[in-house]
Amino acid sequence: MLVQKLRLQRGWSQQQLADLSGLSVRTIQRIEQGKEATVESWKSLASVFEVDFQQLRGVPAMPSNDSFEPSPAAVSAPAASLPDSALSAAPAASDQQRQQEEWLAMRHVRKLRRFYRQLALYALIISLLAIINASTQRHYWWFVWPALGWGLGLLMQANALFDWFPWLGADWERKQVEKRLNRPL
Repeated sequence: MLVQKLRLQRGWSQQQLADLSGLSVRTIQRIEQGKEATVESWKSLASVFEVDFQQLRGVPAMPSNDSFEPSPAAVSAPAASLPDSALSAAPAASDQQRQQEEWLAMRHVRKLRRFYRQLALYALIISLLAIINASTQRHYWWFVWPALGWGLGLLMQANALFDWFPWLGADWERKQVEKRLNRPL
């Protein structure tokens, strides 16, 4: 995650970082996902970012699966509510909270990028199907069926990303469970 953060801070694409470091784009992708890399790869990235390679390599990566969700208490617990013995650990907790927030933001941006790619692919393929349909069978517009099916899937994905219908989201679901239990989760 640190490699991705440093890359984004400089405004570089993965291709630009690969060109600067002499690594392949696939290697950059694997490192950003928290997978293993060789010492030479880490040293190459450290020289590009002008940081110590042990520091770059030693930062633990955040989980790479999409099922990770920090608890609401972990994300929003104020330092004032912590006991005195935990106040010394507050900077570490806030640092961990910041890392979790950065990881969640990066995960959201990856999902957003995937959605836009699928939307572009949808427009291209449905347009091609419409052209093929118009040139072969003008009396039956069959391309409408894949357009509707795929379009519905894209709408569901867009709702998950942009939260168009809040009553279908996780926040609404949590509130309904709390209402049913008559207590917070």
